[in-house]
Amino acid sequence: MIGLDPSFGAFGFRAGELALRIFSALLLIPLALAAAYAGGWPFALFWGAAAIGVLWEWIALMSGTDRTSLLFAGAAALALALVLAVAGFDLAAVIVLAMGALGAAALAPGERQRWVAGGVPYAGCLVIAPIVLRSDAEYGFLAIIFLFAVVWTTDIAAYFVGRAVGGPKLVAEVSPNKTWSGAIAGLLAAIVAAIAVAKFAALAQWFAIAMLAVVLSVFAQAGDVFESFLKRRFGAKDSSRLIPGHGGLMDRLDGFVAASVVAAVVGLSRGGFAAPGRGLLLW
Repeated sequence: MIGLDPSFGAFGFRAGELALRIFSALLLIPLALAAAYAGGWPFALFWGAAAIGVLWEWIALMSGTDRTSLLFAGAAALALALVLAVAGFDLAAVIVLAMGALGAAALAPGERQRWVAGGVPYAGCLVIAPIVLRSDAEYGFLAIIFLFAVVWTTDIAAYFVGRAVGGPKLVAEVSPNKTWSGAIAGLLAAIVAAIAVAKFAALAQWFAIAMLAVVLSVFAQAGDVFESFLKRRFGAKDSSRLIPGHGGLMDRLDGFVAASVVAAVVGLSRGGFAAPGRGLLLW
């Protein structure tokens, strides 16, 4: 039983694993916040580095051949897309990512071409979506903070409540550790966090903000499930061991990738390229 094993806490967490997760979070969260506050090239380079790390993990997960050429082709596309996104040429950045995916597919082994190629646009989401939101001079920083709050609280609440409460599995055939209790807790936590940010920033229309948090939380959890599917499909427990206690960058950013794309689409559809942050937050 869990209660008889000294390596576990009262709620079924391994003490060493939990300590590593907390330590890593205490290092990474301030770095992400500082980059978001700085904006501009520091923010872009932060997410560019994350995107290349995600691409490296994706290729390592799915490619059984020489990875150097694949990584070089994909990273070149990501770097060019990053420059274009910062310059405001978002459509051109998307086109470059599509060309990078085709290049990666041409270099990948035949049976895994589509899987390997998918890593370029997947990682590319990190060099376009956050930069699009942050580009709003007035509401860009707040939009990123809002997105962080929703995704992080979803992840934290789902992890702790799912481990502590357990219950019916969310998608047992894909990820046996994810539960409905964790998913619901993550959703509720995201709503609370979103309303807290809205209150702090004096934003109106709390109901709309809460519903937006629901949508982003659902997509964040769907991104998490998708990454679990990929790991199960290719026989891996973690995408890498880059982050102590957390696994790899894909393991930590799976939910953010999905939620940031949705947030950027919402922001652009309502505020245009001139004010995507405003479009996301003002209802």
